[in-house]
Amino acid sequence: MNVHPILATLRRHKTAAGLIALEIALSCAIVSNAVFLIGDRLDRIRQPSGLAEAELVHFQLVGITRVEDPEAQAAEDIAALRAVPGVRSVATVNQIPFGNSSWYSSLNLEPEQQNPTMQVTTYVGSEDLLETMGLSLVSGRDFVPEEYVEFQQAQSDPEVVIPAVIVSRAVADRLFPGENPLGRSVYVWGAAPQRIVGVVEHLAKPNDIGGPSSEHTSVLMPVSAPVQYGINYLVRVDAGRRDGVLEEGVAALEAVNPSRIVLEDRTRTFEAFRDDYFQDDRAMAWLLVGVCVALLVVTALGIVGLASFWVQQRTRQIGIRRALGATRGQIIGYFQTENFLIATIGIAAGMVLAYAINGALMGRYELPRLPWYYLPLGAVVLWTLGQLSVLGPALRAAAVPPAVATRSV
Repeated sequence: MNVHPILATLRRHKTAAGLIALEIALSCAIVSNAVFLIGDRLDRIRQPSGLAEAELVHFQLVGITRVEDPEAQAAEDIAALRAVPGVRSVATVNQIPFGNSSWYSSLNLEPEQQNPTMQVTTYVGSEDLLETMGLSLVSGRDFVPEEYVEFQQAQSDPEVVIPAVIVSRAVADRLFPGENPLGRSVYVWGAAPQRIVGVVEHLAKPNDIGGPSSEHTSVLMPVSAPVQYGINYLVRVDAGRRDGVLEEGVAALEAVNPSRIVLEDRTRTFEAFRDDYFQDDRAMAWLLVGVCVALLVVTALGIVGLASFWVQQRTRQIGIRRALGATRGQIIGYFQTENFLIATIGIAAGMVLAYAINGALMGRYELPRLPWYYLPLGAVVLWTLGQLSVLGPALRAAAVPPAVATRSV
């Protein structure tokens, strides 16, 4: 189709065409960034924790009165929980991924290092912690019993040495890229080094302190979890027994010592912790979906309105073209080509504006650079939207009979 008559017509209607092109440009820029942000939120929500999530429940207790022998109390609790039908393993733990705790440590590669090499979240707990969590070792081994140290002893006695540490793959790759981390020494707790004895694939952090939780910069240490004033139990169960274990586990713990409070908001399945942790991300994703839909609807209505107005204004011209032999398909093609040219101008401007908006977001909110492939994706969406929006008015234009040219004189 010859586009010169179309361009001549658009030059005579610069304001209307320019406003639609501007609307398309804004939609392209905002929708491209919004879809990118939605994808980023969904990736964050779907990030693996490294744990056997479908099989885990968590109990947290606080004491009303001080327990004389908290270690013995913990051992009695563990025995009671193991007796609950459906329980596979039990471990004490200081925190869990997505639990919003804040056990963080500096990790160094040299003793008395001035600036830490990196910040890591530190998990400690009883001997069955690795098995209970369901963590996948990609190399090395679990801790052996003789490597474990009691928390109170490690905290109060500087002579106590914690000999080993298990790190996440993210930590190993950052510290020793392309090298075998097993046997290497790091400094996480105390003046003596810890030797890396194992690497797990994933172990998510409890929150975003020190960087996004998806970085998985975590370490496990053979130190018993603190149990003096409160205690956390992580319980691995048969997949279909989570709700039953939660109910029966609370009763079992209360039977051991009724002078303690089982915190209801911290006693639930691991999946409930995940859902709560990412509820703001889900809300943001849905909000951005709503913004995208609203923008596209407004843009479509603008295209429909302009095309309908032009069909009404050009009824006589359309009738003349029909009288001169123009087919219905040519009339439809005219309006679709006209809209395609306007949309292309708007999309080209929108791509530049999209990167400008992304640059502002990067500087203000530390977001990553908008990947280039979001722009052609947005262009295809808006081109398609434009062609579908103009189709109705174009069909009405094609239905104008040639006789209109005579009646309009």
